[in-house]
Amino acid sequence: HLARGEVRSFLQSSANYWISEYHFDGIRIDAISNIIYWQGNQGRGENREAVEFIRKLNTGLKALHPDVMLIAEDSTAYPGVTKTAAEGGLGFDYKWDMGWMNDTLVYFQMPPASRKEYYHKLTFSMLYYYSERFLMPLSHDEVVHGKGTILQKMYGDYELKFPQTRVLYMYMYAHPGKQLNFMGNELAMFREWDEKREPDWELLKMPAHDSFHRYILELNKIYLKKAAIWELDHTYDGFKWVDCNSDNRCVFSYTRTGKKNTLLAVFNFSDKEATISPELDGKVTLLINTDWEIFGGKTAKSIKRTTPETI
Repeated sequence: HLARGEVRSFLQSSANYWISEYHFDGIRIDAISNIIYWQGNQGRGENREAVEFIRKLNTGLKALHPDVMLIAEDSTAYPGVTKTAAEGGLGFDYKWDMGWMNDTLVYFQMPPASRKEYYHKLTFSMLYYYSERFLMPLSHDEVVHGKGTILQKMYGDYELKFPQTRVLYMYMYAHPGKQLNFMGNELAMFREWDEKREPDWELLKMPAHDSFHRYILELNKIYLKKAAIWELDHTYDGFKWVDCNSDNRCVFSYTRTGKKNTLLAVFNFSDKEATISPELDGKVTLLINTDWEIFGGKTAKSIKRTTPETI
């Protein structure tokens, strides 16, 4: 049906209407595989007329709204999803990174003692990262229909879930690509999303949730201020592993480099203290620590901001 003129006109006009009249920042098209392949079955081959429609839709929307985000929810290996139509691609700005989301949440559901066996679930994303322009989603799909909220998915009891959720978000923000965090996640909600209710703002009266909210706020500020986290997101110069072979300790570290500065991100996903001594030139100043008391952790907060920096 995507070959029919009246269907194409309706869908193109609808997409333009939502952006023009409601000022949406972007549009995500769900289940792109069902458009690329006949009835979503790769074995039946490519639906070329449907693919051509997507190219025309995205090209037209970009011509009318250059700043709008066009996002594909696609878990296939179909090439060129985020290349322009002129380059033979589908014309999306970002591709939903389903692999990153699934692997990361599976990892954090594991007991810390078992995580060494799943260590490379968190390194795998960088093996395919440069094939497309990816968006990492902790979206509405992850907090509805009995799946539990992001906080609920973390291993352990109430108190143990908070430090793990903090380090999960640190990993997400420092990872190359773009981040999507659904409303309510910043409050560490236990109740699944319900479109008939607003987020549970009353949670901010509870110290653990208020501290977590303060932590997400600080992460957002750092992301905006420190261009090294996003400036060279889609180039090989923007990311480098420092340590991705400490399976037994569940320790990871990498650098994010911008045009002027470099940040070092260090993660300990175990339940034991770890000594980390990467070889670096010059001083390293701590920018943020997920275990600071102000965020609900156990370490006294001390900030002295110079360069280079670490998160």
